[in-house]
Amino acid sequence: MSDQTAELETETDDDAYVLGPKAIAAILYAVDIDDAVKLTELMDPLHPADIADLLEQINAFDRSRLIRLYGREFDGEILSELDESLREEVIGVLTPHVLTQAVRDMDSDDVVDLVEDLEDHQQEAILEALEDADRVAVQQALGYPEYSAGRLMQREVVMAPEHWTVGQAIDHLRGTPEEELPAQFYHIVIVDPRLHPIGNVTLGKLMRSKRETRLLDIKEETFQVIPALQDESDVAYAFNQYHLISAPVVDDEDRLIGVITIDDAMAVLDEEHEEDILRLAGVGEGSLSDRVIETTKQRLPWLAVNLVTAIAASLVIAQFEMAIAQIVALAVLMPIVASMGGNAGTQSLTVAVRAIATKDLTGANVWRVIRREVLVGLVNGLIFAVVMGIVGVIWFGSPALGYVIAAAMVINLVVAGLAGTAIPVVLERVGVDPALASGAFVTTVTDVVGFFAFLGLAALVLL
Repeated sequence: MSDQTAELETETDDDAYVLGPKAIAAILYAVDIDDAVKLTELMDPLHPADIADLLEQINAFDRSRLIRLYGREFDGEILSELDESLREEVIGVLTPHVLTQAVRDMDSDDVVDLVEDLEDHQQEAILEALEDADRVAVQQALGYPEYSAGRLMQREVVMAPEHWTVGQAIDHLRGTPEEELPAQFYHIVIVDPRLHPIGNVTLGKLMRSKRETRLLDIKEETFQVIPALQDESDVAYAFNQYHLISAPVVDDEDRLIGVITIDDAMAVLDEEHEEDILRLAGVGEGSLSDRVIETTKQRLPWLAVNLVTAIAASLVIAQFEMAIAQIVALAVLMPIVASMGGNAGTQSLTVAVRAIATKDLTGANVWRVIRREVLVGLVNGLIFAVVMGIVGVIWFGSPALGYVIAAAMVINLVVAGLAGTAIPVVLERVGVDPALASGAFVTTVTDVVGFFAFLGLAALVLL
């Protein structure tokens, strides 16, 4: 490795695991001067995930030039790491020969993930690049519903009959051609004569045990079988819950048809978390590579919903127009009550949505959690009621105004705790994604209650 390459890989602590500006500049310079040798020297030490990040960060023109100059060195793993919104573009730039070589080096699950979101003509191009057996495996996987375990699994499985010993398993692995084994695997799946999986043996136990030891005697205590039609979010939950490294996938007759590994399960879990965060903010599932029109389409619907909720809050304010006209202080202070309620509601909402996603919030504990959030809202409301009561007295010289805003603060923060927890639970029960719709409802409730409580109390006490 050259000194320059080593320097490019060494970034500050703040930029750990991030391809820094110096590295990107050096790579683009090699592209500018059309130096394929230098480009290969700079790119080869990089992990496919880092190369994918590089392609996502540069513009389309530089991306196209880099791919063409890098040529036959293009690794299939780069495609699997690449953001979905850019895959079609990158595949369109690759020559048929380079695409063929890249795809043939990928595991079947990565190929399925690659082709499922592509246009039909690009799907055909990739499928034609595969060997016959691999093509059939990918087509069979595509026959399963989207977001199911059947789509997520890889077809390459290392299995052994239940009567085998450690020595027989090791001899089998050593005698099998390398191309017939998965690129990475962690277990040998033990199967009965009907290909029903009955246990896993880790490679560590296999290598530590004597040759005459039966595989059944060293199988793992924790063993989970995944139905092919199971939702991938449930698969990711099982991996996280039971600390799985890999798990066999079975068909309707409980026969072994594939395996899911921890890297794929954690990728799903990461996508679920990212999706929840984006939906809570109402920005869809876009990426930094999306065009203006695509991003606009994703955000416009929820901005429209927000407009409707804002109008609803304004209608409440309009009912107290006379009170606001007589007491200007109400117009100054009422945004504080609504804002505090909105923030408190968002806090409870975030906790509830996350707990629903991880299956920690269930029918058994939902009332306890709601009660806790309401009490938290009450305590916080009392604390800030004292603060805002004092502010009202000092700022406007009116003890009555201090009492009004203090009472409104308590009411709105209690309601925020209740709404922030109860609304996502109710939405989840009726089959609506709580991450997608809860925010608009909670904001509407806290705004309406906040304005109504503050202005209504003011109208009763001060006028």
